[in-house]
Amino acid sequence: MSQNSIHWFRKGLRLHDNPALMAALRDSRHIYPLFLLDPWFPNNTRIGINRWRFLIQTLRDLDNSLKDLNSRLFVIQGSPTEVFPELFEKWNISRLTFEVDTEPYSRRRDEEVIRVAERCGVEVISKISHTLYNIDRIIEENNGKTPMTYVRFQSVVAAIGVITLHSKDHEEHFGIPSLEDLGLDTSSLGPDLFPGGEQEALRRLDEHMQRTSWVCNFEKPQTSPNSLNPSTTVLSPYVRFGCLSARTFWWKLVDVYRGKKHSHPPVSLHGQLLWREFFYTTARGIPNFNKMQGNPHCVQVDWDSNPELLSAWSEARTGFPFIDAIMTQLRQEGWIHHLARHAVACFLTRGDLWISWEEGQKVFEELLLDADWSLNAGNWQWLSASTFFHQYFRVYSPIAFGKKTDKYGDYIKKYLPGLKMFPADYIYEPWKAPRSIQERAGCIVGKDYPRPIVDHMVAHKKNLQRMKAAYAKHSPEENPIEKGQKRKAKSSMEMPQKKAAKLY
Repeated sequence: MSQNSIHWFRKGLRLHDNPALMAALRDSRHIYPLFLLDPWFPNNTRIGINRWRFLIQTLRDLDNSLKDLNSRLFVIQGSPTEVFPELFEKWNISRLTFEVDTEPYSRRRDEEVIRVAERCGVEVISKISHTLYNIDRIIEENNGKTPMTYVRFQSVVAAIGVITLHSKDHEEHFGIPSLEDLGLDTSSLGPDLFPGGEQEALRRLDEHMQRTSWVCNFEKPQTSPNSLNPSTTVLSPYVRFGCLSARTFWWKLVDVYRGKKHSHPPVSLHGQLLWREFFYTTARGIPNFNKMQGNPHCVQVDWDSNPELLSAWSEARTGFPFIDAIMTQLRQEGWIHHLARHAVACFLTRGDLWISWEEGQKVFEELLLDADWSLNAGNWQWLSASTFFHQYFRVYSPIAFGKKTDKYGDYIKKYLPGLKMFPADYIYEPWKAPRSIQERAGCIVGKDYPRPIVDHMVAHKKNLQRMKAAYAKHSPEENPIEKGQKRKAKSSMEMPQKKAAKLY
């Protein structure tokens, strides 16, 4: 029997590998592809202008793909529980389909929508396709407990298989808004280096998969945080928005790897997709995952509250060129290398400023194109040595770490052009340059570029003792660092960061 269906696009903003969309197509007379601009997100989360641009570009790309199928994307602003009853009646809908989303707000929202649909006599079908695995099943297979290490996670998933109409006045009522229509200030938009959309995602995927040797030899800790061009795939924004299916990415890699010697998890490209699954799983299983208080696995630390230092960090005014260059790239382009994220996260938290990882999480949520609730919270806990990673004595140097891969500071010169005339000997520590060299460089430290906001050698030693005290408050059975010291063998999830970090 034919019927009218709504397919509700959320993160799966693509046509390929979209089982919920396929379910909508089954036995349907009319299908209404829908995207809701839910006011909850801008009211409760931080979404920077770069991410808004990426989303609007993605919606336009999706609409163009639907046009090729003689359809359109219906874009409506409003709360799902208020919008859906009206649409169900207006369009005579009998089926609603969407992709499963495991984030806390999304689960609550979907439960409410399902209840609304039931009252309206609308069948609801949801399908898993944003993740490689059924996240709830991973926890179930682990005896109902969240796997807290990558190694344990791998052993659990090893036994689970990887999951593959419009009207004449459409533009007026259901068209995709511009950034200006949404009331957004576009004056701060940086270069459009990573255009949104499924077609761009697939183009970039194919481009990378043709580099078979690079793909097979890829080891993420060996890539450079400060190369002038990205040394990784930069597919994360496309996977985050669902422009690219993680499952499509996975099986493309299988095709490339077949019959060849290649790297393996956790450092391979397959390993990066599994890291994503790991954090989705822990976020699903741990209460209050994006907070310190009420998070049973998170070390409770007496972080300082210092708005001035936080602003200096987020606005690239720390006086440490490597840190400021990274934060400048983040604000301008919406993306930074994962090791660059490590460096600035460590600097903000346990390394230098002793500011809560929750504050850094908020800044990344706003500025990163690939900001993902689960991964953002998980990685900030990791880098602050609050959860997952407990070798808090390993600190990234804001000076020495960048020099390892960019001796002459070309990355700093690109993003901090005011420092470009400094010689290599002083580019990472311009405050040490004699006055004559600063004058020749046309940049006086303290006037044209800020002095360091902390003394790294003093700050990181003090913070090391504070972190030690925070760990000491845990009982022996809860204290992960004591357990780690008792076993000399390091898990594979610790090794990549161990290689990357440098104490200084």
